[in-house]
Amino acid sequence: MKLILLMAVTADGKIARDAAHFPDWTGRADKKLFVEVTRKSGVLIMGSKTFDTIGKPLPGRKNIVMTRNTARRSQWENLVFTNQAPRNLLADLEKQGYHQAVLAGGATINTLFARAHLIDEIRLTIAPLVFGRGLSLFSAELEMPLRLAHVKQLDDGLIHAVYRVRKDGASL
Repeated sequence: MKLILLMAVTADGKIARDAAHFPDWTGRADKKLFVEVTRKSGVLIMGSKTFDTIGKPLPGRKNIVMTRNTARRSQWENLVFTNQAPRNLLADLEKQGYHQAVLAGGATINTLFARAHLIDEIRLTIAPLVFGRGLSLFSAELEMPLRLAHVKQLDDGLIHAVYRVRKDGASL
């Protein structure tokens, strides 16, 4: 099971000003890329704060919301709330026939998967914008060596960078 972390960041590395910040600052090209990658994988994994900010599941793919609140229930067919551990969740998705999933935040959920060494690729859209402070890509200290695989300039001054996570024991 391949796991892609797909996020937009500002030039100073922030994914949002705060937990309630709606991700409407990334531009049309980033949104198009997000839809393309998440629909291709068929599965989108996010945390409950990210889902609550969006407010509804995204169509055309399975939306999985990681939460500690076991009372949460879905009214949509393509939305699942779960408190499974990251490794177990990915194993279940693989059993369901999925070969790839997209991790779309937030920082806490990104960190859970990173600490379990489950992220295979990081795709970042870097926006020509600075927040000064806010939420980072991860919520805790960790080390993850990367190898740059591809860089592409999108419209609106956006840069899309694809990194492969080095799992060969290499360090920074």
